[in-house]
Amino acid sequence: AQLVESGGGSVQAGASLRLSCAVTGNTFTIDTGGWYRQAPGKQRELVAAITNSGGATSYAQFVVGRFTISRDHAERTLYLQMNSLKPEDTAVYYCHANLKEPFYNDALETLDSTYLEVWGQGTQVTVSS
Repeated sequence: AQLVESGGGSVQAGASLRLSCAVTGNTFTIDTGGWYRQAPGKQRELVAAITNSGGATSYAQFVVGRFTISRDHAERTLYLQMNSLKPEDTAVYYCHANLKEPFYNDALETLDSTYLEVWGQGTQVTVSS
């Protein structure tokens, strides 16, 4: 399974972009997920995250009120809606997910899950003033 990102681009300050991150292959779904970003010369930082329990979300302070993380009903695609973009939002954005694939455990005679941690390839977001 892989994560394929799309939706990056170059925009003016104040514009919006929507990033997507889709799971390919197998029957994995997104258990927990997040978006990170890395600007030139800086460390990768967490932007937003979503949990598996009710889809609770959390955000870095610098995007609160501007960015929204979500996932589709099938739990195969992660989104990041970015509004009111600023030049300081310029970075490569990466999605990260813990994928989950259920299977029947014959030995335990119960439903079980396989987990896989994956990163997307990154998508460039450039915001000009």
